[in-house]
Amino acid sequence: MTDASSDIGLIGLAVMGQNLALNIADHSFNISVFNRTFAKTKTFVESHPNTPGNLVGFETIQDFVSSLKRPRKIIILVQAGKATDAVIDSLIPLLEPGDIIIDGGNAKWDDTIRREQSLREKGLQFIGSGVSGGEEGARFGPSLMPGGSLEAWKELEPIWTAIAAKVDPKNGKPIEGAAPGKPVTGGFSCTTYIGPNGAGHYVKMVHNGIEYGDMQMICEAYHLLRSVLHLEPKEIGKIFETWNHGLLDSFLVEITADILQEKDPRTGGAFIDTVLDTAGQKGTGKWTSVNALDMGVPTPTIAEAVFARCISALKEERVHAAKILNHSQQTNPPVEDKDAFIKAVHDALYCSKICSYAQGFQLMREAQKEYNWHLNFSAIAQIFRGGCIIRAAFLQKITEAFDKNNQLENLLLDDYFKEAIDQAQVNWRSVIAQAVHSGIPVPTFSSALAYYDSYRSAVLPQNLLQAQRDYFGAHTYERTDENRGEFFHFDWSAKDRIEQKA
Repeated sequence: MTDASSDIGLIGLAVMGQNLALNIADHSFNISVFNRTFAKTKTFVESHPNTPGNLVGFETIQDFVSSLKRPRKIIILVQAGKATDAVIDSLIPLLEPGDIIIDGGNAKWDDTIRREQSLREKGLQFIGSGVSGGEEGARFGPSLMPGGSLEAWKELEPIWTAIAAKVDPKNGKPIEGAAPGKPVTGGFSCTTYIGPNGAGHYVKMVHNGIEYGDMQMICEAYHLLRSVLHLEPKEIGKIFETWNHGLLDSFLVEITADILQEKDPRTGGAFIDTVLDTAGQKGTGKWTSVNALDMGVPTPTIAEAVFARCISALKEERVHAAKILNHSQQTNPPVEDKDAFIKAVHDALYCSKICSYAQGFQLMREAQKEYNWHLNFSAIAQIFRGGCIIRAAFLQKITEAFDKNNQLENLLLDDYFKEAIDQAQVNWRSVIAQAVHSGIPVPTFSSALAYYDSYRSAVLPQNLLQAQRDYFGAHTYERTDENRGEFFHFDWSAKDRIEQKA
């Protein structure tokens, strides 16, 4: 009989699973690990004999489960979907009421809702936790977004709080310096209870949608600086390096600066010029956009970022089309003030970023109504501040905005963000105009501006659209001189056209 001495267990020893297990062991928690292939488990454990916490591997899942203290806590880090369900099904006969399964994969939130309900009916507890930060984050401090029962969270909280990324509570900046066996201590942990059932995985999904937007916006800024100013990648990398010390301070801007200044070891030229311009995706950005459409929430910038990846995949078609299609050759005055244009691109990037995050948080606001969650948006922005891919100084301003008004309808209405766009929108508009004249695609910059202009418009032309719907389909309309909720139909086929109350 195996002694029940481990604080937690983990199934799935791909890179993310290995790194998260080492992170847990670094914080002096005893952890049992299991992988379908025992050779991998054995090699992993033998390669890390001196962790502060006891790292133990098991050949059978029965022995693995028996090694865990009650209530047992088991992290699953396998491929989302059928593989996750298969692992859960293998665990159910071995567990007892009150035991907790934690899915740390990129699960779809409605799958998490289904799993949580099914396991609750069997007396078991389930947590779906977003884990953001990639391999490095898993090893030294990720952003963790757990959803499930509050009781299950209280059991997991000491471990999740210990292993999460840390930020300085005074200024919101990430605390760095973690190393193997020497974790960062102190500060605010980038984890918090998100809400019931699928709330954690939903917030992780929106995080990833925002990430899609951030990455595409940065690409558009790079494209403009290269195509309009004809700067070399290394020069643009230096610009991003400078931007990373100001309003745009973020992980993605930091790594962009690094990428653009890298030389290719084979050719000696710019590394970026050797990378084919076709982007992959794993689906979470698409999930965000589809869910936004299902709920009727406008997230055009996130959607355009997804479509930008889709059109990039049409490489052969684009190469063919480039030989046939041209943009109009109207005279486009050259940029005379290089520094002014660089500043304008910076401002366009910042304004677009504000709108993209506004869309993401608006989507989460509507989701909490749909799924009966109560999300703390200030805390969510705070846990995004460290460990995760979208970590940025900018998130501190979002935390402050929701601290001031936890009922804030849209980030654009916060005083800080309103003033930021007021000061920068002339540059934002001029950059998009320059891009249009130059034939440079800027789908996220332009969709963010369209979102901003639509949101600030008291009157939009959809009155004509609704009249069209009533004309061809008798879909009715509301009148400007009647109360909301009163619907009318105009009998367009009648000789003497008549309005009727629907």
